[in-house]
Amino acid sequence: MSFRIHDAARLSHAYILSSADPAKSRALAGEIAAAAVCRSPSDVPCGVCRACRKAAAGIHPDIVTVTRLTDTKGRLKREIQVDQVRALAADAVVLPNESERKVYIIEDADTMNASAQNAALKLLEEPPEGVIFLLCASNPQLLLPTVRSRCAELICNSEEAPADEESAKLAESFVRTVARGDEAELLRWCQKNEGLDNRAAAAFTDGVAALTEEMLCLRKSDAGLGRPALLRLHALAERCSAMLRVNVGVKHIFSLLAVDAVGGSGNEESYIG
Repeated sequence: MSFRIHDAARLSHAYILSSADPAKSRALAGEIAAAAVCRSPSDVPCGVCRACRKAAAGIHPDIVTVTRLTDTKGRLKREIQVDQVRALAADAVVLPNESERKVYIIEDADTMNASAQNAALKLLEEPPEGVIFLLCASNPQLLLPTVRSRCAELICNSEEAPADEESAKLAESFVRTVARGDEAELLRWCQKNEGLDNRAAAAFTDGVAALTEEMLCLRKSDAGLGRPALLRLHALAERCSAMLRVNVGVKHIFSLLAVDAVGGSGNEESYIG
C-alpha cells in the first residue's frame, strides 16, 4: 500500500490499524509515521527527504515503537504491560527532537492487558500536542470499547484490492454521469450513493481511478470525455481515495465529487493535483 496525504495536519491523533497479518498493519504504521514527520510541503510522505529516509531506516528519533518484552529465555511475553504504557506516557510529554510531531507505534496493541489499556486510555483522551498513536492489532475486538471509540480505525491490506464488479459498475455509472455535464443530475447521483460504507466508497473511488486510467491508456473514452477531463477526474478520484484512507467521511467525499467532478468534464487543461 502506498499511503499519501496532502496535509499531515489532518492526521488523527490516534489510529487502530487492523489486519490478520501483523506485517501489514506495521507497514502501514510505518508509512503514517513517515507522513507525520516528513518535511515535504506537499503530499507526504515524500520518501526522499531526510526525515523520510530516517523513518525508512528505523532511526528517526521522533518515531518510537513499543513491542512486547521478552522473558529471560528470549521469548515474547504474552502481554504489553502497564509499565510500558506509563513509560510511553512520560516520554510523550517531552518535545520532539527533530520534527513537529512524535509518533508512537504500539505493535500487538491488542495484547495490552487491562491495566495497560486503561493507562493508554488516559493518553488517548488527553493526548499531548503533536503526538500520534498508532495501535497495530490483529483483533481490535480485544481492545476496550473506550479505547476503540477514541481512535480512527483503518483496515490494512497488502495491496489495494481491485474493484469488484459492483464497484466497477458504479464507477462506470459515475463517469458517464460526469460526462453528461449536468450538475443537478450529478448531485442527485452523489446523494443517492453517499450511504456507502467507507470500504465500499474506497472501492468505488479506486474503481473510478482505474477506469479513467484505462481510458487514458487507450486514448479514448466511451463516455465522451477528453484527455484533460480524464486527467482531472483521475486525480480527483485518487485524492478522494487517499482522504478515505485517513477516515474522511463518505458524505464529505461524495459532496466533493458533486462539486468538482463536472468541472472536469470540459476541455480545460488544468486538473487537480
